[in-house]
Amino acid sequence: MSETGVNLEQGMLFAILLALVVLLVWGRIRYDVAAFGALMLCVLAGLVPTAEAFAGFGHPATVTVALVLVLSKALSDSGATDVFARAVRPATVTTTTHIGALGGIGALLSGFMNNVGTLGLLMPVALSSAQKAKRAAGLLLMPLSFATILGGLVTLIGTPPNIIVATQRAELLPERGSFQMFDFTPVGGAVALVGLAFVMLLGWRLIPRGEEAGAGAAELMQIEAYLSEVRVPTKSRAYGMSVAELYEEAKDLNVQVVAVVRKDRRISPVPGSLVPNASDRVLIEAAPKDLEAFVKRLEAKLGKSRGDEGLLSGGAAQVAEAVVRPRSALEGRTVEQLRFGARHGLNLLGVARQGRPYRGRLQDFRFSAGDVLLLHGESERVGDFMTRYDLLPLAERGLVYGQRRHSLLLAGLFAAAILASSLGLVPIYVAFGAALTLMIGIGLVSLRGLYEAVDWPVIVLLGALIPVGGALQTTGATDTISEATVALTGTWPAWVVLALVLVVTMTLSDVLNNAATAVVMAPISVSLAERLQVNPDAFLMAVAVGASCAFLTPIGHQNNALIMGPGGYRFGDYWRMGVPLELLICLVAVPMIVLVWGL
Repeated sequence: MSETGVNLEQGMLFAILLALVVLLVWGRIRYDVAAFGALMLCVLAGLVPTAEAFAGFGHPATVTVALVLVLSKALSDSGATDVFARAVRPATVTTTTHIGALGGIGALLSGFMNNVGTLGLLMPVALSSAQKAKRAAGLLLMPLSFATILGGLVTLIGTPPNIIVATQRAELLPERGSFQMFDFTPVGGAVALVGLAFVMLLGWRLIPRGEEAGAGAAELMQIEAYLSEVRVPTKSRAYGMSVAELYEEAKDLNVQVVAVVRKDRRISPVPGSLVPNASDRVLIEAAPKDLEAFVKRLEAKLGKSRGDEGLLSGGAAQVAEAVVRPRSALEGRTVEQLRFGARHGLNLLGVARQGRPYRGRLQDFRFSAGDVLLLHGESERVGDFMTRYDLLPLAERGLVYGQRRHSLLLAGLFAAAILASSLGLVPIYVAFGAALTLMIGIGLVSLRGLYEAVDWPVIVLLGALIPVGGALQTTGATDTISEATVALTGTWPAWVVLALVLVVTMTLSDVLNNAATAVVMAPISVSLAERLQVNPDAFLMAVAVGASCAFLTPIGHQNNALIMGPGGYRFGDYWRMGVPLELLICLVAVPMIVLVWGL
């Protein structure tokens, strides 16, 4: 191939990658769709061979990530990790010990589970323990999120970037093979320990608004601030009106009838055709101003507040809080489009964004990741709704997620798979695949739960970008980048260039998906190391650490997005603790990589 042809191919590839980065930062198009579009452009442009277009979906990294997600969910649902969650309770005396216990347990679990799953397991624990300790949730959730991210650095399966870097090593450096389970532990463990110490002792003190952080989310969960009892006397203007007619009369007010109690029988959800009697207790959700206007306009009578959960939670009904995950099917949709009552048999009692309850017209509210929902309905319907729309429960008020049986057997199979892989008996994806097959065969994991546990957008992202990352090699783009870097750095010491790779990777991970960052940076780092004639393993380790350490924004890592609503954080709050943490990581990671892997 001529030099001109090579340059043309590289130019097309760089243009596609630049467009992909812009789309990912823009965030209006889902990253899996953007990545798949980039793959199709590369195939049409001849940068990726047609026969290899979908090879990424069967790549060991993609398969391993999917298996880790499934096994992590199975462990969490089985209750095998509950003993760790219970260990937090005695440590809530001070904020430092509270954060230390939550963060330490989160980091430990994240070493062997998906760190998003670990956060989902411990977030309800953090919220309930914060409430009992009379401590703002915002003081706990950011440290917990950062701790679970740090814990993923310690092992091969702790985070997708480690899996990607390990498999890239086997492909780019076939004579060395893949990194093994605990090859990441010396560097990742040191970074995690120092990072945890910082978060526990100093970092939480940098969280903006201190004790006020998360107060709005806590207010959302105080149902009595929203629910009031109204009666309709025979002389009132509302007497004889159906619920639908009441809504029509108050269409400019944010009022919702959530239940009608008639002769000690609760009717919920309330059909629009129901006509309340004078003796009925009508439970409505409304902000104070709307409540006052509603009662005055319809000449109703305000009864004693029945805000306690007992009225709502009797029988099969319950109240539950949940947070919208990134890429949930709720994102971008309005409350009116969801038709909670008619379609799902549920009442939406309230929503909060960035820790502040929404006080506007509820039907017009458009959901986004991190929003907190307060739901009311039958337990089974609430559970189905959370599963269907991929919501994370903030408190399990009567809900049972998964089978709380056979936890020891599940944990044993998981440990056996890790041991087999660590001893080099079989590759990690084979060990995990065999363990999962056994779990399904003896009924420990349901097929429905298996498919629901997979984060499909991440799988599509990996499957699409792995061939694109391969095009960096085949077109010579990695050589071009490494040549330019060597020319730029001149006579800089190799360890300074290593630090540069770490910083660039970390910066990209703060605005892009961490898996995408690892796919792109791994081949570049190997090419750069070879040009410098230094150990490429050291540069791959820098990519692994940098790709996982996204602490400056809520978009760099799913965990940071999940805590935004319940913690009451703003977009710019993360860098307060994130900047010194990332600087500290650089100061620890670079000398540890040089010491352990050498240059």
